[in-house]
Order: sequence, then structure tokens, then C-alpha cells
Amino acid sequence: MKILIVGGAGYIGSVLIPELLERGYNVDVIDLFWFGDNLPKAVNKINKNIFDLTVEDVKNYDQVIFLAGLSNDPMAEFSPSENFISNSAAPAFLAYLSKTAGVKRFIYAGSCSVYGYTVDKLYDETSPAISMYPYGMSKLQGEQSVIGMIDDNFSVIAFRQGTVSGYSPRMRLDLVVNTMFKFAMSEKTITVNNPAIWRPVLSIRDAATAYIRAIEANKDISGIFNVASGNYTVGEIGDLVKSGIKKHLGEDIKLNIKHIQDFRNYKVSVEKANKVLSFHPKYGVEDIIEDLIKNKEKFSDFSDPNFYNIQVFKKLKG
Repeated sequence: MKILIVGGAGYIGSVLIPELLERGYNVDVIDLFWFGDNLPKAVNKINKNIFDLTVEDVKNYDQVIFLAGLSNDPMAEFSPSENFISNSAAPAFLAYLSKTAGVKRFIYAGSCSVYGYTVDKLYDETSPAISMYPYGMSKLQGEQSVIGMIDDNFSVIAFRQGTVSGYSPRMRLDLVVNTMFKFAMSEKTITVNNPAIWRPVLSIRDAATAYIRAIEANKDISGIFNVASGNYTVGEIGDLVKSGIKKHLGEDIKLNIKHIQDFRNYKVSVEKANKVLSFHPKYGVEDIIEDLIKNKEKFSDFSDPNFYNIQVFKKLKG
């Protein structure tokens, strides 16, 4: 099988692609390489903007995966216009090209941010998706566009991902578990802005598994799927980071608990992905911390701007 991954040089792609190569897939990547290139040499890499692609560029692939776009609220708020172009229009255009070219399956990297603010409810894929902020709005628009293209010859699997965390060769330190780990290691203190807020967390290793399950799913399967390793309060994540560092490194970390209002609060069910895709997450926050500790020498310069998407984005956009 030949797979095209657009945005494949990023945080998730740098973990997923080596696993796909091990499974015998032929993988090409189209990316603007804003965050460098940490991919295996066996991957064919093309530096190209999505909006410069044509049907000819995608016609020889069995599946196309969209991992591109702006990745978080700070980037979306820094440039709302770029956010809607990259997260709403780009996946719609790429899915349109893919369907026109005869690609059989399109996989979309969406976000649980589409759920916005909920109060003590476990949301599944039929629950209201109402986000009032640019990032969540754009991810929902992108999802709706690609899902609307499903037919008997074009499968679309759209993931609503929890906050991905863990070690990647293209490392990020602007994600909830990774950020707490960074501050624990550099300042010996973890600040929790609101301990009551819920977050679905997705280990990057479980994320890679989710994409593999989607790629290898029956050709007739389409739809929206929540994917997460587990639901945690932010206060609980802080406790787990603290205890994980104590367990593995013997260091005592302080907690600084605040009560700052947050506009995102949601927990999600992954029962549909479990039943339909056989997605069984294996790695909780404790495992993420252990993995970060194991690889900590590879991202020990916490000031490196390449570890923070908003810093790279601001530099690119002036």
C-alpha cells in the first residue's frame, strides 16, 4: 500500500512513520518542514504547500493522511486567518483532490477541542460539538468538510484526538504533560492553573496505533472517532508528573495550585474507536512520564524554540 502523509514531518508523523515503514508500507511525505526533518531516509519527502497540490500529486496513493494545519490555541489566536485557512480550507481541499484522484481512504487529524466547555459529562461522537474559539471552530469545520465527502468509493476516518503527549523525535514542550514535565525538570515546580479542569490525554504511542488501526480498517468503515488514552483532571496530571519523577529520578517536585478559569473542559468516550477500529490504548500519563524520562537527554535544552510551535510560527510570520 502507498500512503501520502501531508504534514508528516511534525510531532505525530515523526513517531508514526517509522512504524508504518516497519509494517511494509510505502510512505511519502509532503510538508513545509517548519519544524525540521526527523524522518527516516527511506521516506520520499516533498516540500510543497497544500494549496499548490494537484490531482496528479495524489492520484497514485491508496490512502492520504492529513496531519498538517496549525496545532493549538496559541497559534490560532496569533493568526486567526491563517488558522481557518490551514485547519478548515486545507483539509477540505486535500480531501477533494484525493477523492477526485481515486484515493480510497482519507484520514483526518482532528481534535477533541471541538467539544468546547462541558460540565461533568462523558462525551461521545454524537454529543454536541460547539467550540467558541478559533482553533476548535476551525478543526470542526475541517472535520465537517471531509466527512461530507464520504461515499461508497471514498472512506473518511476523522479523529478527535485528546491532547497528545510523550516523546517524539520532533519534540514539543507545549502540550500539557510535556509542559509540566519541562517545568518539573527545569524549575522543580509544577504550576497547575486549574486542577478541576478535565482533559483527554493521548499518548503519542497510542496516537500512532490509532492511525495504524484506521489505515488497516475495513474499506467500508468511515466516520468520526474520539481517540484518547484516558481522561484526567489537570490537577491529577500534576500529581502523576510529580510522583513519576519521584519514582524514577528520586527528585521532589513542588506543586503550585491556582484556580484560573479555563474555557476548555471535556472528557471523552473512546468506546466507538474500541469497537469499530479495535483501538485499545495502552499508555497512560504514568507511561508518558516514564517515556519522557527515558528520552530526556534528547530535548534537554528547554529553551530551544523548535520545541514550541508558537515560537516557530511567530518567527515565520514575523
